[in-house]
Amino acid sequence: MRIPISALLGLIVTAGFFLVAIFAPLIAPYGLAEIVGDVWEPRSAEHLLGTDNIGRDLLTRLIYGGRTTIFIATMATALSFTLGSILGLSAAVLGGWVDQLISRLVDLLMSIPSLIFALVILSVMPVTVPVLILVMGLLDSTRVYRLSRAVAVDINVMDFVEAAKLRGEKLSWIIFREILPNALSPLVAELGLRFIFAVLFLSTLSFLGLGVQPPASDWGGMVKENKEGIVFGIGAALVPAASIAVLAISVNLVADWVLNKTSDLKGGRGG
Repeated sequence: MRIPISALLGLIVTAGFFLVAIFAPLIAPYGLAEIVGDVWEPRSAEHLLGTDNIGRDLLTRLIYGGRTTIFIATMATALSFTLGSILGLSAAVLGGWVDQLISRLVDLLMSIPSLIFALVILSVMPVTVPVLILVMGLLDSTRVYRLSRAVAVDINVMDFVEAAKLRGEKLSWIIFREILPNALSPLVAELGLRFIFAVLFLSTLSFLGLGVQPPASDWGGMVKENKEGIVFGIGAALVPAASIAVLAISVNLVADWVLNKTSDLKGGRGG
């Protein structure tokens, strides 16, 4: 199978980010909250990216921050796709009052800006990693629901789905064996976008102080911690910002390639 250079590059970079995140304790040169120098030291042999606003090694913080960011974004994306896809496909197949009830509830949630909704919830709840994953996953599942339902409504009227219904197949068979394989292409493309949205959303929450809490590290929190240095020409805040941008581009390159490879699933297959 021939992989385009852009997709191969995106795959390598994305895999690199995930491997660094998995093996962060083995790769990081210092402890997460260990103060190892003066404030905003320049790059050196001891500190390859310099130090941060209170003298911690910036490379160490970046590695651990990537671990936290990628873990939370991955879990939130998995939750949003599991919940959103199942509800969306079920609503399309069942129709009637079930479809109307779920769709109106989703419309209600989507009418409130996600960031404002999350800020309100997190301001009255303890800000922990499970709570962040739950809030981000539930809010993002509304977008997945709308996409999966729209795709499933078109597939649901096709002949092979009608034949499965006439054979008396169960709802789970129709959803997972007839509709889902043929809805895979747009869902896979959306998966990459939702993951990047989760990364950006988490970074925004941390920058506003309602995301990952100190002394834990994530990329949005690192930007917040070091933003004052930009005034003095210190680029410590730009390093995590650049990491977010590189991860976003690489994941999108992979998602575009997967979309092209799975596009032949459109058109359906019999059960």
